[in-house]
Amino acid sequence: MMMQRKMVTAVILAGLALGLSGCGYTPGQRALSGGAIGAGAGAIVGAAAAGNPAMGALIGGGVGALGGALTSPSQINLGRGL
Repeated sequence: MMMQRKMVTAVILAGLALGLSGCGYTPGQRALSGGAIGAGAGAIVGAAAAGNPAMGALIGGGVGALGGALTSPSQINLGRGL
């Protein structure tokens, strides 16, 4: 039961990180925002699932940055930041 809950949490956070990784107008902006969001989500999942938040942050940051860099502003754009 606990492992299933951790897996569901990981999938939800990964989806959110990839969805938000498209924030920004240039590929560089999207890569930075995706990397930051992915690192945060990865640290949470890494700490909960494997007890290693640093490894989770590293993997999540890489996936988020890659996802952000590969999206275009016409695919995902949540508007300008404050």
